Amino acid sequence: MVRVKASHILVKTEAEAKEIIRKLSSGDDFAKLAKLYSQCPSGRAGGDLGYFGKGQMVKPFEDAAFKAKVGEVVGPVKTQFGWHVIKVTDMKN
Repeated sequence: MVRVKASHILVKTEAEAKEIIRKLSSGDDFAKLAKLYSQCPSGRAGGDLGYFGKGQMVKPFEDAAFKAKVGEVVGPVKTQFGWHVIKVTDMKN
């Protein structure tokens, strides 16, 4: 079974997520931004969610994470929790 390791930043609005993506494109550190902006408890750990398989995350989040390449940042992704900026950090088969 394929497993993805990802980090994310969860915010309330699409505009916030787009601003974070802009900052990342300018070279800002993902973990630092997660600690500053993420509404998820994982933000304290730089947004790290660890490894997960299919069926463990909400569908829009899972779909985006499993389509991304290692090192890629994707988003904004909307779920019932808010808007996510996702960074895939590893993948295992």
